[in-house]
Amino acid sequence: MALTPDEKTSLMQRARGLRRDIVEITAWSGGAHIGGSLSVIDILTYLYFHELDIRSDEPEWPDRDRLILSKGHSAVGYTAVLARRGYYDFDLLKSFNKFGSPFGMHPDGNKITGCDASTGSLGHGLPIAVGLALGAKIQGAGWRVFCIVGDGELNEGSNWEAMMAAAHHKLDNLTLIVDRNRMMIDGPTEEVMSLEPLADKLTAFGMSVWDIDGHDFDDLCAAVDGASAGNAPGAIIANTVKGKGVDFMEDEVPWHYGSVDSELRDRALASIERMYEGVPQ
Repeated sequence: MALTPDEKTSLMQRARGLRRDIVEITAWSGGAHIGGSLSVIDILTYLYFHELDIRSDEPEWPDRDRLILSKGHSAVGYTAVLARRGYYDFDLLKSFNKFGSPFGMHPDGNKITGCDASTGSLGHGLPIAVGLALGAKIQGAGWRVFCIVGDGELNEGSNWEAMMAAAHHKLDNLTLIVDRNRMMIDGPTEEVMSLEPLADKLTAFGMSVWDIDGHDFDDLCAAVDGASAGNAPGAIIANTVKGKGVDFMEDEVPWHYGSVDSELRDRALASIERMYEGVPQ
């Protein structure tokens, strides 16, 4: 169902706050994978604050939808989302990536409330998601599985094996979302290892494909609705911008991982406010 104007405004307000959170946590921790967190945050915002059937006060609820953040290096964004969704107090993230903290550079499912899987070694998340979706089918359960991968992560062959299995078992309860920011740690994806024609490849592996603007909540809503209603595993190519919202980070390879001092923090926060100019506070 299409978003109402109020729902869309609420999601934009939430995304603005989460972008600010990503900058603040990066400043507190001394460094983080900030570029990919800023590119994926609208996807996470849509899922956690509109789409997923979850209960933050009952994180192990058996019938909850599952989300696997396979691009686990975006933990600085993911952990902020979980905090704002009510799984734990946001102030706990002031310990992000510090000794003894449950919050590391990659999410640990044994330590972080609301995290369905430990991820970070790229290419593992989609196979986990396929297993979860197949398990739900075997049990006759109605919950869904979403898996977010980075586009550079698609260099890992395990993803394509997982897609073959998902198509073979007709896992229409599985939706793959590719954060297609066209950048990876070594440079542009099309220079390091070309992915195009990505939509054709995903289709050839048995996925029902949507190619959208990953920063547009209307596009995300339509694609997720379509993927969830199909009779095959869905794949959403969410075209995004690395570092989205922070003008000096956008499409800049060095901001795959970076640190911000007080001056850069203030510049980043000011850029985010400019991006959301006109959106009610």
